[in-house]
Amino acid sequence: MSNRRTLPDPGQLANAIRTGDRVALGRAITFTESARPEHQALSRAVISELLSTPASRQTLRIAITGAPGAGKSTLIEAFGLYLIEQGHRVAVLAIDPSSQVSGGSILGDKTRMEQLSIHDSAFIRPSPSGDSLGGVARKTRESTLLVEAAGYDIVLVETVGVGQSETAAHSMTDLFLLLLLPGAGDELQGIKRGIVEMADLLFVNKADGERGALAQEARRHYANATHLLPSKPSGWAPRVLTGSAIEHQGISELWSGIQAFVQLTRSNGYFEQNRQQQAAYWLKEALQDGLYQLFYTHDAVRQSLNAVEKEVLAGRMSPFAAAEQVLEVFRGSSV
Repeated sequence: MSNRRTLPDPGQLANAIRTGDRVALGRAITFTESARPEHQALSRAVISELLSTPASRQTLRIAITGAPGAGKSTLIEAFGLYLIEQGHRVAVLAIDPSSQVSGGSILGDKTRMEQLSIHDSAFIRPSPSGDSLGGVARKTRESTLLVEAAGYDIVLVETVGVGQSETAAHSMTDLFLLLLLPGAGDELQGIKRGIVEMADLLFVNKADGERGALAQEARRHYANATHLLPSKPSGWAPRVLTGSAIEHQGISELWSGIQAFVQLTRSNGYFEQNRQQQAAYWLKEALQDGLYQLFYTHDAVRQSLNAVEKEVLAGRMSPFAAAEQVLEVFRGSSV
């Protein structure tokens, strides 16, 4: 007798997710994160079921990033609670490739979001540990579709804030929010220009007490800097705001800025166009990932690769000729 548990029916699991069943949602995300082929097949089936009947409410996906210490968790909790007060349901997901080193996630310690994590209208899910950036990003993209189907109309995607995870977050969200600290000169040294260019809104956090003047100076600095950047295809001019997440200051102004962005991009057609382009991007990413797995798990390819690798290491064959030989083996076996 098999020790493996019987997998749920995709249709039944999808229906449970539609009703807001948090246990079903958690199970579906777990299947998405699993590397087992049967779990991946189930995940695809569930998502297909859910996409056949799109969510009734319009959803908004927001990427939130910033250098370590910028106060991302505090801002997410304050902002999430504010959104819930406005009648929204909020899901928080993470893209954290550093988890493969630390063994945990930036959202692993939910005590930093005590109030939000226990709220009925919130759902917080750390990123899976021990995975590559591409793998974590793909799973976060799929998790976004699942939480939206479960009725969460605002999805906050948090990144670790120090690398390529920002680009991944940008490829799956509608708006990019960058958190900054008072003291623009020091901050510029820790934030790459590319991240600033991606930002639709910049929020100078911790603008309380004696840091208020520094925050205003930073705001002026970044406002001037964003004016020098190329125009965005969305037609939106980035805004720089100040506030204090710990004191819940500037949160309503942040939401007003986000609403202004959504109103503009929906009216000029960019919002939907951007989502379509993102869907096409993830289609190609999925194809590349599938081809990679197909290629390197192919028996004939592995045998050929082992053979030519020895020749390359011995200097008897160039890497390019060796690669072409392995590819010919794959092409011949795929006919």
